[in-house]
Amino acid sequence: MAALDKAAGAFRTIGEVSQDTGLPQHILRYWETRFAQLRPLQRAGKRRYYRPEDVALIRRIDDLLNQQGYTIRGVQKLLAAEGRGGAATTVEAPPAAPVPVSGSPVDLSALRAIRNLLARALEG
Repeated sequence: MAALDKAAGAFRTIGEVSQDTGLPQHILRYWETRFAQLRPLQRAGKRRYYRPEDVALIRRIDDLLNQQGYTIRGVQKLLAAEGRGGAATTVEAPPAAPVPVSGSPVDLSALRAIRNLLARALEG
């Protein structure tokens, strides 16, 4: 039975989720090690069964990493904040500020000063 033939609430194997999302199986396994929220059921032989909530989380992580440009650490922080009730749980709600790659906070006043300096240089 193909993944599309299953009921909406049915569990999916890693192969079905991979085919449905277009993500390789090794990436799904890797994400399980990086995101504590992603925990599919595992039966004997370590066979994974993904719940509909797991598939929705995979789609969200994929969007944040591959479409919105977040780092893995940034997605971890965002999901952790949502787990504490710190942010909205929909994909459409962007975070207050993107997490920089270096992990250091963004100094907006410094960025504004650089922008103003560049603007003055272009005028003169």
